[in-house]
Amino acid sequence: MRILLLEDDKQLGPWIAGGLREEGHTVDHFTDGKDALMAAMGTEYELLILDRMVPGLDGLAVLKSLRASKDTTPALFLTALAEVDARVEGFEAGGDDYLTKPFAFVELSARVNALGRRREGAEPSAAAQTVLRFGDLSLDLLSRRCERQGQTIELMAKEFKLLEYFMRRPGRLVTRTMLLEQVWDMSFDPTTSVVETHISRLRAKIDKPFEEALLRTRRGEGYVFGR
Repeated sequence: MRILLLEDDKQLGPWIAGGLREEGHTVDHFTDGKDALMAAMGTEYELLILDRMVPGLDGLAVLKSLRASKDTTPALFLTALAEVDARVEGFEAGGDDYLTKPFAFVELSARVNALGRRREGAEPSAAAQTVLRFGDLSLDLLSRRCERQGQTIELMAKEFKLLEYFMRRPGRLVTRTMLLEQVWDMSFDPTTSVVETHISRLRAKIDKPFEEALLRTRRGEGYVFGR
């Protein structure tokens, strides 16, 4: 998706933009509301991510102006304002979703993808599926059973959760930070090797005994599951 991001925080803005680009999105990052409004009026975006508390023309004012001009691009508000009244004000201005700071990137990513599916009119994600399949690999979430080419693969709890995360995102880049947040519920820690260790163990079980490898590394970026 092509995404407009309005965020003036010098650390948070580049972090969000970088994470979304890693996932394959095109991101135009603005720190000034007037610049963001002009860009939105002249460019066809698929999603707007707007900070509520930008000095001058803030995200709320930007969205009100766009909605007044009949722009229906989905909009996600990012803000430190967690009060119910603030959220209601955002929705009444035409916002589609609301995420309060601080937040985990994996939640932002999920909301971005959900809004993208809504815009495209796509079917809901496979979140409710109880059996995940990719090629000759299957993962039964109820029985906790993993099989490839008819062979049962014994997985430890974290290995199972790690594989489930990958199988829900075939072909998409998954970063180390995303795995730490979602699988281990950890903030970024450059000193831990827990991700690399578990990836190695998972590969030894689902890839090494078979002809085709499904879990690949993109050096300096992350991992991709699938062909």
